[in-house]
Amino acid sequence: MLWVKAFHIIFMVTWFSGLFYLPRLFVYHAMATDTTSIERFKIMERKLYYGIMTPGAILTILLGIWLISFNPQGYMQMLWMHLKLSLVMLVIIYHFYLGIQMRRFKMNNNKHGHVFYRILNEIPVLFLIGIVLLVVVKPFGLV
Repeated sequence: MLWVKAFHIIFMVTWFSGLFYLPRLFVYHAMATDTTSIERFKIMERKLYYGIMTPGAILTILLGIWLISFNPQGYMQMLWMHLKLSLVMLVIIYHFYLGIQMRRFKMNNNKHGHVFYRILNEIPVLFLIGIVLLVVVKPFGLV
């Protein structure tokens, strides 16, 4: 079980590194004006999303399901787990939303400025804080 948990954490870190970096690329992409830079950002965004973030997300989710399978009745009776899984669902939605934004950039159809992406870049911090606090601290008697 500890090996599964270790790899779950490793791939979660991989996934979140992409969730932190892709909106930052969007900031610079939205500010770019020359064709060379714009095309370079498209390549970087695609490689990050499909080569790092999505595999990290899939492996994090699969390993998380595997962890729950060790004691499903126990885990699913814990309020902190329900809250954590709710946050994970929001992270998954956020991940797909970034994919939509990436495709808009790819089609030269971006609708937002760099300030929007600067704000969007802060959202995964809130998810990460919430998830880690729920798992480690289990605050407010959420056992």
